[in-house]
Amino acid sequence: MEDLQSLRGRIDGVDRQLVALFQERMALSEAVARYKLANDIPVLDLKREREVLERKAALVDDPALKMDVTRLYELIMSMSRDCQHRLMGEAEPGEPDCLSARSQFYPPIERPRVVYQGIPGAYSEEAAASFFGEGVASEGLGRFEDVFDALARGEADYGVLPIENSTTGSIRQVWDLMLQYRYYIVGETTVKVEHCLMALPGVKMEEITHVYSHEQGLFQSDRFLSKHPDWQQVPLLDTAGSAKYVREAGDRTKAAICSRRAAEIYGLNVLVAGVNHNQENYTRFAVVRPLPELREGSDKITAAFHLPHQSGALHEILTIFAAGGMNLVKLESRPIPGRKWEYSFFVEFTGNLRAAGMDTVLRELAQASDSLWVLGNYVANLGTRDAV
Repeated sequence: MEDLQSLRGRIDGVDRQLVALFQERMALSEAVARYKLANDIPVLDLKREREVLERKAALVDDPALKMDVTRLYELIMSMSRDCQHRLMGEAEPGEPDCLSARSQFYPPIERPRVVYQGIPGAYSEEAAASFFGEGVASEGLGRFEDVFDALARGEADYGVLPIENSTTGSIRQVWDLMLQYRYYIVGETTVKVEHCLMALPGVKMEEITHVYSHEQGLFQSDRFLSKHPDWQQVPLLDTAGSAKYVREAGDRTKAAICSRRAAEIYGLNVLVAGVNHNQENYTRFAVVRPLPELREGSDKITAAFHLPHQSGALHEILTIFAAGGMNLVKLESRPIPGRKWEYSFFVEFTGNLRAAGMDTVLRELAQASDSLWVLGNYVANLGTRDAV
């Protein structure tokens, strides 16, 4: 049996051959780039790349190594494309809209009019105050779609909408509306969900007979409520609305479960704080505008794309992210209305649209998908703001 030093020496010899062959291959990639440039041919040819990967995998007899060879050549071909992109520069034909539209960013509005779903005291209103400041001119509306409609009519400059909860996941209705209206995410903020039991001033726990909240507020507080089986639980449209109802009813037997902020707004006393059993419950909100912005320090990108209905399509997209060094932090699918078993995908990844190398990533994503739309580039803000 060979000793370890001898085996390592043989590996070094193979590596020298691999490096020399890699340099030769990259030189050939440069020659291909010059040909493509002279003949107006785009860098990415997905059909040929699939054929190349199949041929390379077929060269290996060991089934366990076929996937490894495929991964190796995916990376090699990605580096070859990078080389070709650098040589061809902006002369490459077929620049996608997601690149050409980047020069159309608009500055933030200094005195914005903001809309959100809910009423004062809702977590959405708190998110608006968190992002824009407590003095922002904001208005609550009945439905998520009402927020988009207000922006479409020019009655507001920004909308603040929940897009994800750390416990229950994505707010899919909002994501569907994002695709429908094609508006842009220009910021995000995160609010901690802390439900409190509240009632009229002076009310004691033993006086309560009815508790009001949104059905999720009641569900998230079920362990606390199970200790009071004689209380009747009544669901309302939203948590803040329950506080408003209790105040307007003026009934000492009624209590609400909602945020501490709602208690302050509607003049209620907090009897018990933190009645939700999950104390690590946070909601992420998107700040939406009909026009794109690129604020200083933007380091997170959200995009959506449709994929052709064929084997390996999603894998090709993920390979582009990996080869481009992009940190993919979220991937989610949504069914496309009217197209059975076909999906739109939402992705979030770190980066700035004006950073070096981003052109290549976006161009290849556009070519590998049926359509690509950049929803926004903004400052990541997953830090938690406790409810007040």
